[in-house]
Amino acid sequence: MNNNEKNTEELKSGETKSLNFLEAIIEEDIKNTKHGGRVHTRFPPEPNGYLHIGHAKSICLNFGLAEKYSGKCNLRFDDTNPTKEEKEYVNSIMEDVRWLGFDWEDRLYYASDYFDRLYEWAVKLIREGKAYVDDQPSELISEQRGVPTRPGIDSPFRNRSINENMELFLKMKNGEFADGSRVLRGKVDMASPNMHMRDPVLYRILHASHHRTGDKWCIYPMYDFTHGQSDYLEGITHSICTLEFEIHRPLYDWFLDNLIETEYRPRQYEFARLNLSYTVMSKRKLLELVNDGLVNGWDDPRMPTVSGLRRRGYTPDSIRNFADRIGIAKRENVIDVGLLEFSVREHLNKIAPRIFAVLNPLKVIITNYPDGQVENLDLEINPEDPEMGSRVVPFSKEIYIEQDDFMEDPPKKFFRLGPGREVRLKGAYIIKCKDFKKDKNGKITELYCTYDPDTKSGTGSQRKVKSTLHWVSADHALDAEVRLYDRLFKNEFPDEVEDENKDFKSNLNPDSLKIITGKVEPSVKEAKALDKFQFQRLGYFCVDPDSTSEKLVFNRTVPLRDSWAKKNK
Repeated sequence: MNNNEKNTEELKSGETKSLNFLEAIIEEDIKNTKHGGRVHTRFPPEPNGYLHIGHAKSICLNFGLAEKYSGKCNLRFDDTNPTKEEKEYVNSIMEDVRWLGFDWEDRLYYASDYFDRLYEWAVKLIREGKAYVDDQPSELISEQRGVPTRPGIDSPFRNRSINENMELFLKMKNGEFADGSRVLRGKVDMASPNMHMRDPVLYRILHASHHRTGDKWCIYPMYDFTHGQSDYLEGITHSICTLEFEIHRPLYDWFLDNLIETEYRPRQYEFARLNLSYTVMSKRKLLELVNDGLVNGWDDPRMPTVSGLRRRGYTPDSIRNFADRIGIAKRENVIDVGLLEFSVREHLNKIAPRIFAVLNPLKVIITNYPDGQVENLDLEINPEDPEMGSRVVPFSKEIYIEQDDFMEDPPKKFFRLGPGREVRLKGAYIIKCKDFKKDKNGKITELYCTYDPDTKSGTGSQRKVKSTLHWVSADHALDAEVRLYDRLFKNEFPDEVEDENKDFKSNLNPDSLKIITGKVEPSVKEAKALDKFQFQRLGYFCVDPDSTSEKLVFNRTVPLRDSWAKKNK
């Protein structure tokens, strides 16, 4: 067992964990009555795409900490780039947060709520000689910043007068300059080894309509200038970011120190983002998959988006349990996606009704079963939850079993059906194969079996056989389109490519979706979109929103076992 497998098994065991480092910080702050003992967090997504499983971890963390310490958590949209943001994304994010089981109550905010105040703060920096308008193109600004090991080069516009900077910034605001022609920069430290402190850009010109403010603004603040001040305005105590923002923290503090006069300050803390095997977690790459038509939209069940996982049949509980299992770390690591799938199986095992479904049907004719007779068998819905009761499953002379459950010449360790062999039909009878029929291509199309009427399940029959098969009655089964989803990428680390001329898309799994027509028991006829089931012996499935009263459509959520773990051994 390698270290990755060992860590996964330890996480599956669900052993009690000690406080993570963020909980330890918060408890120490509460003990010292910092912020008056308040705990106030926020989840601040940019509405430029759909949320993915990494965002779900952050949602669980921020809302979870607030809940644990009787605090508050805000939902705040970082909507400072109107060229990439859409109301569609705002709506999807709110739906995802609610679906995960969290409530921001009346604390819904937008960075755009603060545009007027941010502008006033930018003016304050200019008047204090701490910001200036730079006329240089972005490429030259970037080049002048240099490298961390030697100082950058001052902009020729760094020492403009306060009056000139005020006049130019006002003209920027009034739309008198073209996009990209000027920026407002903070006058911080061009010799700092931290590149983010080398006169960062505070505002850029964008003549673009904003989804909330319309055409009021043609200059928009950068994230670094917006982040800390937004936290301050909302009374945030613990501003929790992913690890890539650690190097931004000195700038976060610089803005607050130079703009805020009160004693209160929010504080930024960083944790390691979620990285999953066989998964890309870049919003830009996910958008590329959508735009290139390599998946069927943001909610394609192969996508790691929250909407995709929801459509695939994942549950909020399973995602929250997964987030709790993996915990919070200070260092980057890669989590085995099998642990996420385990969390899904674990929860669905408790809540999913069991049904019979045959995905690759082979007809069985029970020759000694009375013609026209139908027995309504009373079968349990979920052995994990007896209170769910039972369901009625019809049994008749002709049934379907899986093609794979019969072999003409079975090997010694094959215990399912073969010529002269017996198996039990789950919840019904023991049958014995007497003969079979082939088509002209040699494919077996029908089996002819007999049944033992004294072996009906639940009647105390003592006869034992080595295998039990699932089945559906041929006359009563419903046709269903079944979408067999698998992992979107075939490589554990999709970003790793051997050919420098290729990118992550070359690692797409060509078998990530197979569509077949199967047979399902009639009890699911009235099933609704996103209803979840265990197809016995096959895996967990859910009803896709494409399903109608005329056409049932199921998505495979996860198999019963991790087939990829076996594949990689």
